[in-house]
Amino acid sequence: MVADVDAATPHTATGGGAPAETLGRSERKHRAILEAAQGMFLAGGYLGTNMDELAAASRVSKQTVYKHFGSKEALFVELVTSMTDAAGDRVHVDLADPTEADEVPSFLEAYADRQLDIVMTPTLLQLRRLVIGEVTRFPELAEALYEHGPKRAITTLAAMFERFDELGLLRVDDPTAAATEFNWLVMGEPVNRAMLLGDAAIPTAAERAAQVRGAVRVFLAAYGAR
Repeated sequence: MVADVDAATPHTATGGGAPAETLGRSERKHRAILEAAQGMFLAGGYLGTNMDELAAASRVSKQTVYKHFGSKEALFVELVTSMTDAAGDRVHVDLADPTEADEVPSFLEAYADRQLDIVMTPTLLQLRRLVIGEVTRFPELAEALYEHGPKRAITTLAAMFERFDELGLLRVDDPTAAATEFNWLVMGEPVNRAMLLGDAAIPTAAERAAQVRGAVRVFLAAYGAR
């Protein structure tokens, strides 16, 4: 029998929020299970992940795993949600809005570079591949990834662009359409390459900067203040 974990587990992308040492015992177990699940699901896929082995890696009993998550499927869905939320939290931290139109290009470049850098990590790319591979079996996984990833990004951008339009920094009639176009200008080609060609196709910092500059230039040609 595996003894339940009672020591603070390290802070990772799956946990987010408060440092582990400030969590209660139940929360530490919950985080430990998610951390073990991240490594095992990403390495072995859904079918290749054994719940007995996952419980042992989490240093909790199998009963504790099911007490926290109910089922293997529910654990998988929460893993997708927590990883995507943690990445989004890093992208969408508050930035000081530009106050003049000539500050907008550098602001958008900084925002887009951070977004692209975070999304193009090997772990998140592998999560996307895993979800796509399981979409027929578990469509709710794809829904969770979309809602907490691309949709959240577009919603945040739309609110930002609407605010910039009101300030006279951009000309945006349809904030959601503008946000969708900006997101694809920044993300489309790099994500497609890395998803299909593997981690070796992840852009370097210089390649990422060039991608971002081009995306912002095209976006501002359509939506920049006149």
